[in-house]
Amino acid sequence: MGDVAKLIVDGKEHELQIVKGSEGERAVVTSRLRETAGLITLDPALMSTGSCQSAITFIDGEKGVLRYRGIPIQEFRESPNFIEVAYLLIFGKLPNQAEYDDFSARLTSNAMLHEAMRHHFEGFPVDAPPMAILSAMLNTLSCFHVEFLKGLDDPEVFTEAAARLISKVRTIAAFTYRRSRGLPFMYPDPKLRYCANFLHMMFSSPYQQYEVRTAVEDALNLLLILHADHEQNCSTSTVRLVGSAHANLFASCAAGVCALWGRLHGGANVEVLEMLERIHKGGLTPEKCVEMAKDKKDPFKLSGFGHRVYKNYDPRARIIKESCDRVLTAMGRKDPLLDIARKLEEIVLADSYFVERRLYPNVDFYSGIILRALGIPTNMFTVMFAIGRLPGWIAHWKEQHDDKTSKIWRPRQLYTGNTLSRYVPIQKRD
Repeated sequence: MGDVAKLIVDGKEHELQIVKGSEGERAVVTSRLRETAGLITLDPALMSTGSCQSAITFIDGEKGVLRYRGIPIQEFRESPNFIEVAYLLIFGKLPNQAEYDDFSARLTSNAMLHEAMRHHFEGFPVDAPPMAILSAMLNTLSCFHVEFLKGLDDPEVFTEAAARLISKVRTIAAFTYRRSRGLPFMYPDPKLRYCANFLHMMFSSPYQQYEVRTAVEDALNLLLILHADHEQNCSTSTVRLVGSAHANLFASCAAGVCALWGRLHGGANVEVLEMLERIHKGGLTPEKCVEMAKDKKDPFKLSGFGHRVYKNYDPRARIIKESCDRVLTAMGRKDPLLDIARKLEEIVLADSYFVERRLYPNVDFYSGIILRALGIPTNMFTVMFAIGRLPGWIAHWKEQHDDKTSKIWRPRQLYTGNTLSRYVPIQKRD
């Protein structure tokens, strides 16, 4: 049977199997605990609970390690290619040239939205939250592509469905932005690569096509790669939860968008940028801000430091910090917010208060500065996160769908309400 854990309840001993992951992580299997011992585990926020076994992403938060299908995240920073990483996550291996060319061709051919779907944008108020539009339009895709609601066990059908989602999400995002600005929609250009095409749809005009610089395109590729997957986070777990009911791929990913919308998840980099802007406009020094953050009586919060998983330097933060420098240099810009961020990081990393609490910069600390440099408005930051995370969601949906032993998720609860009570007619109530 292998290693076991022993649980003693009311003098009776119960053996629980211990399983080991490929990186040496161990887990106690409690799935039959209610059946064998009449107990459930109580783990609020699932902080010590594994919801599944997965071969997609490995994180070691203590050592600051992040790997996609075994490949360290740092190895993608040279000549970053989001589509290559998307293929890796979804299909389990890096594509050869023929596979890459085929998947890229599918993305190009699927970039357009059905013209009737295009008119759906006119029904949204111009100030509608972009994430609400994104979720709604991803669900709407299922109405225009009903052929993908079933049959995804066929590899060819699934590949085409995945390509449609990844391709059309950028068109939906760009159209959402243009709608909010009262600008005419710019259709995809089949001659452009994935990220360049998105920037074209966002910023070109009917009179002049947006010039995509290599440094800018690389920065966007890298940003999307760094957000492509991150194990069982809130939105990915939502996609798996919804997908466990055999909900279709479009609906499951739309649910992921809704989870990502939360300010504690996808909205974190917005809070960082707003904090940096408050510091800049308020004339505060980074030194003063750090002291305020350490004062428990002061409401000031230092956003962008610390992470639920990482108890070391977030490896994505190091990469994105370097990218900030390259982008701003290539665009000939000097951003005072980046100077403030660098100084804050320098002070925090030398301060025992933060070091002892293992509060290091996370990916959100610098990502907002890059998005700002690219011209992305703050209300679109979380949409950019969703574009990057979509391949991860698709990969997890597929992994769960391919596992024929998987069941619909049905967590238990510990009831704390009234005990048996009786109905009292309204005439007799006090």
